Amino acid sequence: MYNVKYFFAQLVAFMNRIKFNRIVEKDNGNRYVKHFTYWNQLLAMMFGQLCNRSILRDLITILDAHSSKWYHHGLGRSVSPSMK
Repeated sequence: MYNVKYFFAQLVAFMNRIKFNRIVEKDNGNRYVKHFTYWNQLLAMMFGQLCNRSILRDLITILDAHSSKWYHHGLGRSVSPSMK
């Protein structure tokens, strides 16, 4: 069985989520957010940069293509807004 983490999951592990959440809470960033939080948005934008996607539609396409691996990449369960 493959036991090594994906590259993106290793990058996310270096980030301090507690500190990030404190900054977001200080500015009430997630006040009216239900699903797509600032953390998910940051991870989606980082994933897009690593995949060299410059257009939002391309980013959504690549996220949908990897939807079965979101959890393993460290993106969580739902990161892509529905465009359907």
